[in-house]
Amino acid sequence: MVSGMPIATIAAPYSIAGCAFVPPAGNGPCVTAQWIVGAVQVMSEGQPVAIMTGTATCVPTGTPLIPVQAQMRVIAT
Repeated sequence: MVSGMPIATIAAPYSIAGCAFVPPAGNGPCVTAQWIVGAVQVMSEGQPVAIMTGTATCVPTGTPLIPVQAQMRVIAT
């Protein structure tokens, strides 16, 4: 926990809410996303922390996930 809020790690896929993006191939909208790259030096319970500058891919579209909100108490790289 940071400032009383849970920390998101890259360990498991995350649900996506409200995705209106449907690519031309028609394989959307995004349902889940899996983080591929997270923090390098900041861990929570042995897992890298998800960070705004990290990389995640949406399923089933394969498009990059664009995070829109984050807890800004800690800065990680």
